Amino acid sequence: MSTMWQGCLPHTDYFEMRSSGGHDYGVWVTTPPNYDPAAAQAPVVYVLDGNWAVGMTAPLIVTQLDPMQPIQPYVQVSVGYAGEEAEHWERLRNRDLVPPGEPIAKEYIDAVEMGVEAGTMTREQADAYLAELSDSRGDMFLNFLTDDLHPRIERDYGAAPSGHGLFGYSYGGLFSLYAWLTNGTFFESIGAGSPGIINADSQVFARLQAMGDTLPATKLHVTFNDREILGDLAVYQNLSKNAATFLHRLTSRSGSVTSALMHDTHVTGLQASFLSYLRTCRAQ
Repeated sequence: MSTMWQGCLPHTDYFEMRSSGGHDYGVWVTTPPNYDPAAAQAPVVYVLDGNWAVGMTAPLIVTQLDPMQPIQPYVQVSVGYAGEEAEHWERLRNRDLVPPGEPIAKEYIDAVEMGVEAGTMTREQADAYLAELSDSRGDMFLNFLTDDLHPRIERDYGAAPSGHGLFGYSYGGLFSLYAWLTNGTFFESIGAGSPGIINADSQVFARLQAMGDTLPATKLHVTFNDREILGDLAVYQNLSKNAATFLHRLTSRSGSVTSALMHDTHVTGLQASFLSYLRTCRAQ
């Protein structure tokens, strides 16, 4: 990265990569303080929505030096979009972070229409935003993380062979649940912040039911924001209600599942949710 940005994101490299599916991504790699893979390899924590999240999450790499509550060493890999596509990350994430076949909730469409009426997005932007949801490919993006990107991180940064984590927020949290229900043992722990289960007929409920009584061994940590629950926006009320329903359906089954309540709004809760995941799933 340039000298200007190194002061804000120390020990962070940036590169761009094309997936086997033909999509381009921007990748920020933040290594632990004093990282020497020849002496001790660190596992990887993948953070979604890199264009938005990297500035709020990568600096928390210093928690590995916190004498009061140290976090296990990890290499953070934040994944977002590059070039002109970076300007449209809010739209493109609908394609990558939403499970295939996920229904679009009326409350979500209403929220987008509110944005048009308020002037925060144009009609053209709103139509393009919703169009990505109609052909969502969370499966392809998961394959990119595990099959395309991870081998490069292993090679270039000497990552440990196991112990990897994943954190996503909002639709990234929905993707985290999808990965937890889908991807076997690649991730040792997964954080799902305010997961975007906006529709009661979400794919995650069908996948959970299909699993029967046995849950993945991967640790799962789910967070909510109190302002989502207590506020008056239907889209966030649905999100928190459906996420709570998902958690309630896990209580009678085996598995390593934890949860926490953040005192934030949906927009401001990302950093607190990520820190909660680190403290719960990756503490020393």
